[in-house]
Amino acid sequence: MRIAYSILTYLLLPVFACYWLFRGIGNRSYWDRVGQRFGRNYPRLIGGCIWVHAVSVGEVQASVPLVNALAERFPDRHLLITTVTPTGAARVKLLFGDTVEHCYIPFETPGAVTSFFNSIEPDIALIMETEIWPNLYHECGRRNIPLVLVSARISPKSAKSYRKFLPLFRETLSHGIVIAAQSQVDADRFRSLGAAPERTWVTGNIKFDIELPEDLPERGAVLRRDNFDDRLVWVAASTHDREEQMVLHAHKVVQERFPDATLVLIPRHPERFAAVRTYLHREGYRFVSRTDGLPCTTDTEVYLVDTMGEVPLFYAAADVAFVGGTLVPVGGHNLLEPAALGLPVITGPYLFNTQDIANMFERLGASITVNNAGQLGHAVADLFADRKVAEDIGARGMEIVRQNKGSLERLLTLLEPLVGETA
Repeated sequence: MRIAYSILTYLLLPVFACYWLFRGIGNRSYWDRVGQRFGRNYPRLIGGCIWVHAVSVGEVQASVPLVNALAERFPDRHLLITTVTPTGAARVKLLFGDTVEHCYIPFETPGAVTSFFNSIEPDIALIMETEIWPNLYHECGRRNIPLVLVSARISPKSAKSYRKFLPLFRETLSHGIVIAAQSQVDADRFRSLGAAPERTWVTGNIKFDIELPEDLPERGAVLRRDNFDDRLVWVAASTHDREEQMVLHAHKVVQERFPDATLVLIPRHPERFAAVRTYLHREGYRFVSRTDGLPCTTDTEVYLVDTMGEVPLFYAAADVAFVGGTLVPVGGHNLLEPAALGLPVITGPYLFNTQDIANMFERLGASITVNNAGQLGHAVADLFADRKVAEDIGARGMEIVRQNKGSLERLLTLLEPLVGETA
């Protein structure tokens, strides 16, 4: 079945190429090192590397404690991070600078995959969460390269989809792959798809081992003092198309009770910054943006963050956090960043990308779930009105993060023999 899959990848290659070129018209970052998508111009890492694959921003952020630990424990090894998206690449540069190598992962055509492996010569492959690439995994098996799925998770919906192609995925998971699953449920789902029971472990979710700068609360306080004075502030972070409109409607509801409240709006994707700015202008909102370099005035309703990598800083400057991708069916983003700072967290109902964490937060009273813009506005206003409730919710979230740390150490215990064998 993998042969049929490989033929299909070649047939779809023109479609992928046209999509990438089209995306580049509106966002030139999609044309950055575009040859790497097709198996060309990879860095030459003589002597091999530890390869970490993180699809986009969320996975890159989750990989930070792992990458830092690997750099400390194996200082003589090259570290390579691959991403799919340009925003993921930008986050790699922001977080790690020149301490790691970066390239884009190729499309799944066998020729591009072979070229990729010939260039980077990985000693071990660490795939963040659940990215199943049959040809990449097959090449790891053919070259006897240990492959580990880190913080692996699989939703019931994904498991059902994979079962439609069960022979392909049984073969994909049969190449000596080690599964470091987030939970026992995830481990059982992987076994049902063909993962070897003796190589399937439950290590937990390394996202809980979140590393925030020690001075982040202090820098957040300075940002708040310089921009918002003593006004109430809520952050809507990682928002998507159509979600900004709902968030802005919610802010109108908040202003009915707290006229001086400020909304900090942080769209998820940089290519949408201009569109959101245009919408704010068209609808008559009084706003300033981060790139304007201007502080809020007493009339400012919205502060638009049109820069990358500053979400934690604005969480540290706020009173309440709404996590985007949850009022529209995107599936949600990182709940742990605001929780680690003690902020009360609000989400919409679409949480399938982070369901286990969301369920834990809801069960322990560490988050509030709303279904529409009106409910969001009232939830924010209620938290502004009752600081004791807000502090209690934030404290529960912070405690969840604290109690679930340790996944990274369990993962490193699993990885050290595999990395050591390749030295």
